[in-house]
Amino acid sequence: MPKLATPLTDTALRNAKGKDKPYKLSDGGGLYLLVNKDAVKLWRLDYRFEGKRLTLAFGKYPDVSLSVARAKRADAIALIDAGTDPSETKRTERIEQTQHKEINQREASGLPLFGSFEEVALEWFNTKIMPLSESHSNRTMAYLKNDLIPYLGKLPMIEIKAPALLECLRRVEARKNKQGKPVTETANRVREQMGQLWRYAIATGRADRDIAADLRGALGVHVQKNYSHITDPKLLGQLMRDVETYSGATVTVAALRMLPLVFTRPKELRTAKWADIDFETKEWRFFSEKTKIDHIVPLASQVIKLLRELQPYTGVGEYVFGVRSGQRPLSEITINQALKSLGYGADIIHPHGFRHTAATMLAELGWDENAIDRQLSHLVQGVKGVYQKAKYIEDRRKMMQAWADYVDQLKLGAKVIPIKSA
Repeated sequence: MPKLATPLTDTALRNAKGKDKPYKLSDGGGLYLLVNKDAVKLWRLDYRFEGKRLTLAFGKYPDVSLSVARAKRADAIALIDAGTDPSETKRTERIEQTQHKEINQREASGLPLFGSFEEVALEWFNTKIMPLSESHSNRTMAYLKNDLIPYLGKLPMIEIKAPALLECLRRVEARKNKQGKPVTETANRVREQMGQLWRYAIATGRADRDIAADLRGALGVHVQKNYSHITDPKLLGQLMRDVETYSGATVTVAALRMLPLVFTRPKELRTAKWADIDFETKEWRFFSEKTKIDHIVPLASQVIKLLRELQPYTGVGEYVFGVRSGQRPLSEITINQALKSLGYGADIIHPHGFRHTAATMLAELGWDENAIDRQLSHLVQGVKGVYQKAKYIEDRRKMMQAWADYVDQLKLGAKVIPIKSA
């Protein structure tokens, strides 16, 4: 470092005037006051670091006094002696101060912090989840708001470790459903979604690895159970006879009679639209939100008759099984309660279980499994899916009519006979 010059005094600093050109008043050790033409006085420190001549600014005099400038010089010299560039240190401090200010401003305005779990999670939700079905996006947002953001929200995404995420999932797993049973399936579903979130964070540079993958097997195993369904032909026949006696609303009666004959998912039936029904081709075509594919349901003559009878009640509205003149779809609870009122609780038959009933009986009666799977709208990927959609449609027409005839026979108490055509 340069040798110390004659030390400056406050009197000399106060009396320094502007000249035609900027000039320096040296205090020694590289510290000097730069006096500009307009008499603005700026503290500077010249120093060398790794063979380079550099300058560090300490602020304006008299805002920064002589004693403070000398203290800053001493701090800078100590950093240089320790092998650190004081300019880099100052730059880092300035960045940290700016970041701290931004953090305070975002917290005050209620915005998530940059790079935090909350910011990345909401961005992922808006980009990847929001375009999907309303029910799926609502469930996902509920998981984020209730189970994850309150605990991980402010943490930098890149710093979150697997145990912190596991702790959140454990809280989900510890909850009970309305039947008092653990919601293991929900906890595992949230873990799978967190895998999607972390892969999104990796792709956007906010995480290094998928920590959700480390938690495979850490939660309880969910045992998938099929919806309760009927496999006894005689019991199905009795159910169909009981349905005929149901004295509820016309729309509910029609839904109860039709659901066993089309074996779509209950929500797909409840939200069926008149615009998707083609009476000439005897087809119901719609886009399946579950599998994200177009689905075709060939309609047996019995189903066409039911639709014709229902049309005067809801035909002016959008939904086939609609309330308020077809403006709103029938609720899931209504179908469940109707079956329950007939003595068929969830332990005997679930509305979704009619799919299992039809699939099981059709398979036992010799119908092609590919045609059954396609009619159930099970997702088949790639070329095979396109091939099945085209190849099995005629088989499915025959199968759906034969199934409706078979159910009618059971309803009448006729002898159970095979329904597969030669």
